[in-house]
Amino acid sequence: MEYVQQAGDVVKHFRETKLSTLKSPQEFFDHRQLSRPQNVNEATSRITYNTRHFSGNYLLVIGVLAIYALITNYWLLIALGFLAGGFALVNKFAPEPVQVGSTVVTQKSLYLALFVIGLPLLWIASPVSTFFWLVGSSAILILGHACLMEPGLESEYQGVEGV
Repeated sequence: MEYVQQAGDVVKHFRETKLSTLKSPQEFFDHRQLSRPQNVNEATSRITYNTRHFSGNYLLVIGVLAIYALITNYWLLIALGFLAGGFALVNKFAPEPVQVGSTVVTQKSLYLALFVIGLPLLWIASPVSTFFWLVGSSAILILGHACLMEPGLESEYQGVEGV
């Protein structure tokens, strides 16, 4: 029960800090603010500003791409489900050794069987290539968007404090 409370606290903190910065779709997809930067310095300043300004939206983009990657890679979905489900089942139903016929089945032997079956499944699923696809596609989308979006007027007054 303690883990559920901690997970709830983490989700609440994430929602308060990151998802509270979500910008509206009209602002995020505003085609009138799209333009090609004049030079590398302008592109760098746009990326710096926009990654802070649209950070919640970019996290959402990464999340959607991660879900897409899991849904389209059936082997990875099966392997992760098998490992996570097996781990949960072993923890829940086999905390103590069980006598099955003349053999004593311990939690350690169940974990060993789980990993002997699960790790080859995970190897077949190629999670490393999925991870690098996620990193690459996220980087291209986020850096492309951040580079092409002109900062709003509020960026001009960012360093000015009220008198």
